[in-house]
Amino acid sequence: MTDFVHPALLFILGALPIPFLNGSIRKAYLLLIPILAILTVLTMQSGSYGAASFIGQEILIAKVDKLSIVFATVFTIMALIGTVYALHLTRPGQHGAAFVYVGSALGVVFAGDYLTLYLFWEGMAFASAYLVFAQGGRQAVAAGFRYLMVHITGGVVLLGGVILHGLATGSLLLGPIEGGMGVGAYLILAGFMLNAAVPPLNAWLTDAYPEATVTGAVFMSAFTTKTAVYVLARTFPGTELLVWLGTAMALYGVIYAVLENDCRRLLAYHIVSQVGYMVAGIGIGTEMAVNGASSHAFAHILYKALLFMGAGAVIHVTGRRKLTELGGLYRTMPITVALYMVGAFAISAFPFFSGFVTKSMVIAAAGQDHRALVVVALTMASSGTFLHTGLKLPYYMFFGVDRKLEAREPPRNMLVAMGMAAVLCIAIGVFPQPLYALLPYPVDFEPYTGVHLTESLSLLMFTALGFVLFLRALEPENTISIDTDWFYRKGARLFMWFAEKPLARYEKAVSNVTETAALPFLHGTARAGLWIDLTGVDAVVNGVARSILRGGGRLRRLQTGVVTHYALAMIAGVIAAAVVFAVVWR
Repeated sequence: MTDFVHPALLFILGALPIPFLNGSIRKAYLLLIPILAILTVLTMQSGSYGAASFIGQEILIAKVDKLSIVFATVFTIMALIGTVYALHLTRPGQHGAAFVYVGSALGVVFAGDYLTLYLFWEGMAFASAYLVFAQGGRQAVAAGFRYLMVHITGGVVLLGGVILHGLATGSLLLGPIEGGMGVGAYLILAGFMLNAAVPPLNAWLTDAYPEATVTGAVFMSAFTTKTAVYVLARTFPGTELLVWLGTAMALYGVIYAVLENDCRRLLAYHIVSQVGYMVAGIGIGTEMAVNGASSHAFAHILYKALLFMGAGAVIHVTGRRKLTELGGLYRTMPITVALYMVGAFAISAFPFFSGFVTKSMVIAAAGQDHRALVVVALTMASSGTFLHTGLKLPYYMFFGVDRKLEAREPPRNMLVAMGMAAVLCIAIGVFPQPLYALLPYPVDFEPYTGVHLTESLSLLMFTALGFVLFLRALEPENTISIDTDWFYRKGARLFMWFAEKPLARYEKAVSNVTETAALPFLHGTARAGLWIDLTGVDAVVNGVARSILRGGGRLRRLQTGVVTHYALAMIAGVIAAAVVFAVVWR
């Protein structure tokens, strides 16, 4: 492993000096780490590194192939963009947590075995939870606690699956799960699906992401769900269940986005929707479908981060995040508006933007696999994405009713980061071949055909027409939508009520019975036992000891010190033994 530098260590160990650096030195250092990581990933050679044996199992710290390189490349690029976006922060905690978060995500991407994957998996959960807690306030702390509890539970499920799978197969190496799906495989799948935010395991995302810090939410939008997409592609390609779960996700996120008034919560629901395309592609399992899922994950990380950066810039300068409280910002934040719209066009799959050359590959793979229902559902979800992320959110956040808010452009570093993401969104859309060259399989797909362009533009224009016609109906309302988090919120309250009421009363009743009845009986029994020990057992032991001492004193008198006496005694003993032997064995 001497010729391999693990990029995860660059970030995790690189987080340690951050609290001791200040000013320009800290900023330069923060930028240096992701730049080194990008160079490290781009110069990697395929192979296996860090093989070892642990508890009789083969452990592989890093496995480098085309699939891992795709995700590692965009992860390190996103780490640089996110770091630039957060350069204005003066407290080191968020920088350190973000570096550990990115490093853990890279550890998952390169993990060659389930044990290594699990350790980095848990590192992601704790580091990202800090980015929610760091926001402060009752809502953020509560959301962070729920986020952490859900992911700890998911980690336990994953660990149980890993143990059972290891016992069943005799190996912990990470790879496609072939043959029949045992209990261990299903538990592993459940653990992965939780991090992918597959409904009904999605509420942690839309609960926590809107409560995270402005910069923390940008990192969170990129890594947790996409590491889950990676491990699903690594272990469960071609799993039919994922086709339908992914298709349902794409529609589910769009439908819930209709109800949202919180700008970041609306964007969070579209994470669920867009990850649905990736999950469906992995479930289809063909080379084109896996390529589509991988490329769409790459594009999604960039444009979704750009959207969260745009919304975060608005929150940073206005302190408001509800659409009913925003409007008229295009006058004071024109650069932010323009950069946000690049992300909106990219997620909506406009021609010459990144989503057009990646999302369409997943839909084309579904059509090639003769899945008409999946094609229709994903196309409908694409229309809904443009309706809410590309039209509704920017209209009410930047245009609409002028709320006379005191606003300005965000700090320069935030605009630079948004510009970096915007350039990549356009570059990938115009020149998709460099991205296609990174994908796991050879690409046989051409996005810019006359038919595809016509269909896409028609869909987008009809969606825009619908927005204009139903503008009043789509006006956001100051309401709170209820998702599946209702179940664990209510479940937690029910558990607390049970613990504080019936269980506490039962415990008190048992304690009273113990104090009034059981303890006196036990005390009496103990006293009786002590009396028996002192007067009975000790008396017998002491009596035996005295008898032995007296017998020893008498025997000592027979020791005359004369050798002839001892010889006569030995002869007498031999004769006595011979007589006994003769009598017994005659």
